[in-house]
Amino acid sequence: MRTIFWLIVVGVLGAAGWFAWAILMPMEPSGQTFVMLRPGYSTRHIAAELKAHGVIRNENAFIFWRYLHHRRSLMAGEYLFEKAANIIDVQKRLRRGDVYFRTVLVPEGFTMFDIARAVEAAGLGPAEDFLKVARTDTELVAGFAPGAPSLEGYLFPDTYQFSRMMSMQEMAGAMVKQFHQVASQIGLIQPAGETVEASSVPSTPASVVPEGVERTVIMASIVEKETSVAEERPLVASVYYNRLDKKIALDADPSIIYAELLAGAYTGALHHDDMRFDSRYNTYKYAGLPPGPIANPGKSALEAAMHPAQSDYYYFVADAAGHHRFARTIAEHNKNVAAYRHAMLGH
Repeated sequence: MRTIFWLIVVGVLGAAGWFAWAILMPMEPSGQTFVMLRPGYSTRHIAAELKAHGVIRNENAFIFWRYLHHRRSLMAGEYLFEKAANIIDVQKRLRRGDVYFRTVLVPEGFTMFDIARAVEAAGLGPAEDFLKVARTDTELVAGFAPGAPSLEGYLFPDTYQFSRMMSMQEMAGAMVKQFHQVASQIGLIQPAGETVEASSVPSTPASVVPEGVERTVIMASIVEKETSVAEERPLVASVYYNRLDKKIALDADPSIIYAELLAGAYTGALHHDDMRFDSRYNTYKYAGLPPGPIANPGKSALEAAMHPAQSDYYYFVADAAGHHRFARTIAEHNKNVAAYRHAMLGH
């Protein structure tokens, strides 16, 4: 009888020691290990996933420790494990919801096509899924841009941290929210969601005052694509507003590129024949502003579109130093073009 008793004691102590070892002994993953724990997973399912990825030693020990500390839920999400940790440490992370976020960098001037590729490159899902949202979920901007044909122009340039648990609509929504915040700061959108009235921008001629958020964002997107030099943007905006006022075609090369991107026809370079590409976004073929933005402008370009310089310029061309030369007449413009070509040939 005493023998059986001691056998039981030894067995209990052995089991306790084994559980203590399984719970307390750190386990080191083989390099960076990502584990996706989806909503609705049971403790047993979570333990199985962690064990399969080499994060914990034993599923039963994980379940046992969870049974003893079940007051706080384990949070769903994608987790990165790259350092040695025991079961206690792992469960603390899961209770905190210390999920892994992936960085998506959206520079000024990125199109929705560029952003979609950045989302895919970050491992957040197919580019086509993001594009579908960007093309169709215009209700995200309906409160301040009811006529927007897509989310292009309203996916604000910034550095974003997204988790794989987020939907494409949530990611796009975060970018739209950032646009709304910046647009409110600079006065493009009023607190109540109303647009800036012409009378609220007395420093600009009435003929070039942006008429609402959509018009301003379209112009800002063209300015953004034409120059990265912040101090030149108000002058570039003035050129386009002057051309609009005189009903002269904008002749913006980036608009042709965007027209071909929408049609899936862009080859990576523009040619003279592309100026005849049939699209309302082609500002060589159709006068006036295109029907929507051609990129996602940053704060500087938005402010330039809201407050263009007062000028009598109608033309501009790049110079060899990365800036632009502005002209009032076609004769002046042709001289600037010739000077640019000469400078480029000299290089």
